[in-house]
Amino acid sequence: MTTLRSLLFVPGNKANMLEKALRLRPDAFIPDMEDSVPAGEKANARKVINAHLSTLAATGVPVFPRVNSLDTEWIEDDLAAVVGPHVRGISVGKIDTPDDVHAVAELLASLETRAGIESGSLRMIPWLESAKAIVHCYEILSASPRIVGAAFGAEDFTHDLGIERREDESEVEYPRNVLCIAARAAGVVALDTPYFRFKDETGLRANIAAAKQTGFKGKFAIHPAQIDVINAGFSPSEAEIAHARRVVAAFEEAERQGRGSTSLDGKVIDVPVVKRARAVLALAGVDA
Repeated sequence: MTTLRSLLFVPGNKANMLEKALRLRPDAFIPDMEDSVPAGEKANARKVINAHLSTLAATGVPVFPRVNSLDTEWIEDDLAAVVGPHVRGISVGKIDTPDDVHAVAELLASLETRAGIESGSLRMIPWLESAKAIVHCYEILSASPRIVGAAFGAEDFTHDLGIERREDESEVEYPRNVLCIAARAAGVVALDTPYFRFKDETGLRANIAAAKQTGFKGKFAIHPAQIDVINAGFSPSEAEIAHARRVVAAFEEAERQGRGSTSLDGKVIDVPVVKRARAVLALAGVDA
């Protein structure tokens, strides 16, 4: 699975912000042509992003421009402006059904041919942000091998349902769980909705902890100050690494004694627990 902990949105019509982004190191850049760009600036955003793609790519950070959705007049021009050797893929909003995925994939295939890049090489991160999308979640995420991540859009989801966003996010608990389970089943990364109180680091840390426990592997950032917090939050802590090593060591000692389980700190250690510990160590890139 692709490592995508922090994905930084950068408004596509703001050349100065794209230039400042060159000094940052999120896990992905998301030059945005959708929600952060007003209708009158869409064409300008295409030009500005196109002019900055090579320098963004030169940082080594994967670039996934977010294009406008299929139900707009802009998506084909958006894709034409960014498809090429400097982008790893695209992010696209308001995907409701597998047919939407197929439609975007067809547009990409045509533009890959025109750009002279390998057919099927560009990846997709669809945004699931409606009731229909959640109902069709697994079918959407398994509709194309291009898909590497699934983005949950809480703002549009609550708008679709006609409900208010709440501080504790209890109103989106169900769709968040559905998306994480479906993403895991489809073998793609579950990516959480942005945290808009960008000056509230304590709140962001708590939000990340809850998202991680739900099954999200990364989160979109709307401000550079969120990048390091997000990366740390979705990476194993030193305490988690140390505990995982103890779990593996205890289990391996039990195996040497011919036992299939043991205990540590008063808790049973069996095969599923060890698998989870080894996954923590693999994510951290360390040995047991």
